Amino acid sequence: MKRIVSKLFALTFVFAADVFMLVSCAKKDKFASSGEFACLAQKGKLILGLDDSFPPLGFRDENDEIVGYDIDLARELAKRLGLELVCQPIDWNAKEQELATKKIDCIWNGFTMTPERKEAMAFTNAYLNNAQVAVVRADGSINNLFDLAGKTIGLQAGSSAQDAVDSMPEFKESVRQIVELKENITALNDLTLGNLDAVIMDQVVASYNITVFSKPLKVLPEKLAKEEYGVAFRKEDTALRDRVQSVLEEMQKDGTVTAISEKWFGKDLSVIGKQKK
Repeated sequence: MKRIVSKLFALTFVFAADVFMLVSCAKKDKFASSGEFACLAQKGKLILGLDDSFPPLGFRDENDEIVGYDIDLARELAKRLGLELVCQPIDWNAKEQELATKKIDCIWNGFTMTPERKEAMAFTNAYLNNAQVAVVRADGSINNLFDLAGKTIGLQAGSSAQDAVDSMPEFKESVRQIVELKENITALNDLTLGNLDAVIMDQVVASYNITVFSKPLKVLPEKLAKEEYGVAFRKEDTALRDRVQSVLEEMQKDGTVTAISEKWFGKDLSVIGKQKK
């Protein structure tokens, strides 16, 4: 009889503890609704998925630390939410799967919003504008997109550069070869070495690399596609998305975003809270 009572007491205790944990989680977490993600605040971490070779938005510095514009924004935001920011490098070509399988909590790394992605994920409003451009050697004879006919171009696999090229069938058919690479940095190095004739990539990233690292490259004047960067969450995590959007707007109003932008770009490029209603 004592054994039965003891077992019943133990089961009751475990059940009560589970209930307490659920209630406690719900009380602590004001920015998620249900399911596993409802315990984000209790977990105490925001896991950010990124390509860690994407300067100036997210990359490794000389000390192998992950830094960048997006990282500074995310770290300040996490601090205001009472969370620790964890930067998790991922295979950019599998970013959607990493998010869907809950290995990361968000994708925040110069992630271009497209109609297809908006259907599959919950995005914040745009926080930065961008464009897909062609980068070529500064001392070469290529001065516009037409000059790339019959040439070899490189781009990052699974990137919006690939989408931009696909959306221009005549341009795509005019080039001799399209080489897909894992990272933009590798593509730019191959371009500098003469293994590629051009690289299609984000204007923000291209301009930063050319200026900061004094690369002998130039950006062609034509834009293949205009874009907007947003922070992506799982489709069901709209409560967290809205909370993040609210904090980003607070950071813009109090001058934090401006300071971070001036640090990385020399001026305020943020479009947070500036979108047309």
